[in-house]
Amino acid sequence: MSPATLPKVRTRKPTGVIPWPVILLEGEEKAGKSHRAAAFTGSDKTGQAYWLELGEDTADEYANVPGADYLVIDHNGTYRDILGQLEAVHAEAKRAAAAKEKPVVLVIDSVSMLWRMLVNWTNDRARRSNSGQHKLDKDPDTEVKPSMNLWNDASERWSRVMYLVRTMPGIVILLARGKEVAAVDAKGDPIPRTKDWRVEGHKSLAYDATVWIRLRRGEQPQIIGARSLKFEVPRNGKARPAPETIEELVFGLMGCAIHNQPKATPELTGDLAQAWLPKVENAAKRGVDELKKLWKQVEADKSLSRDEVLVVRASIEHKAVQLQNPKKLLDPTSDTARLRAAAAEEGGQGAPAAAFDEHAAA
Repeated sequence: MSPATLPKVRTRKPTGVIPWPVILLEGEEKAGKSHRAAAFTGSDKTGQAYWLELGEDTADEYANVPGADYLVIDHNGTYRDILGQLEAVHAEAKRAAAAKEKPVVLVIDSVSMLWRMLVNWTNDRARRSNSGQHKLDKDPDTEVKPSMNLWNDASERWSRVMYLVRTMPGIVILLARGKEVAAVDAKGDPIPRTKDWRVEGHKSLAYDATVWIRLRRGEQPQIIGARSLKFEVPRNGKARPAPETIEELVFGLMGCAIHNQPKATPELTGDLAQAWLPKVENAAKRGVDELKKLWKQVEADKSLSRDEVLVVRASIEHKAVQLQNPKKLLDPTSDTARLRAAAAEEGGQGAPAAAFDEHAAA
């Protein structure tokens, strides 16, 4: 690459603005996690608050907490619908931030139940697999351990949720279950007379939080860890007392301010083609004609490289083939059936795709 074609460095001065936090509020049962979150939603320093209830049953009742003011997010319990609702809140938070409005607040109650849902999904997939079915045929009570690729799928689903949480241009409160457990060594054996603390959730949960608060019945809230220049948490394993309210934490101790809106974090994406793939999914739901329109739009997008155009076109072709040659599955819930249908479909893609290419280019 010659010096004339090298890209120029784009820089800016750091603003020093404190970003809106992701607050992990975890602790024992009945320690007041949901109550504190509900009380914060009515703060006059925040905008619209949303409550995403996952496997808990407090959202309706806790609207009676003094100061509470939030909307409960409706979903049907599926991961796809939950993710879609989070994307909608994320978009609203971006709109509010761009308009210099008060920050949107999102409460997720609880991320422990979200991870449990993904764990159950992973275990169920392992039992439905060919190897799992073979083991269960021999012994219905045998243990079927999910393979690493299944756990990777669960972690990927978790990461998609947490990416929306981390990049939310508003305040997010993650409620989680925490409890004291017996400490174990590297081999998994219990350590006598030693206790540890476990937060129920994916192992990366603490990394995704800006500040980590622990609640225990009858004790003052404790800050376990934080990413902040406004205050320090002892490094000797001891916690720091937390403010009594989340409002004091965010707008007092952490130093966040309404008039200093943080700069929105750009979405990380491997290439520009990724942003087009959801559009392909949506167009496919409306039929082949919509896919043809999208084909022309992709060709006209000058920001895409040729390789990125080919990626999107391949996705459009694949969807067109599926619409023109639908395959009936004996068991629509079976991953094995889906894979077999996809494998059988591969051999017949050439002609329909070519025909679609001809029509689309016309």
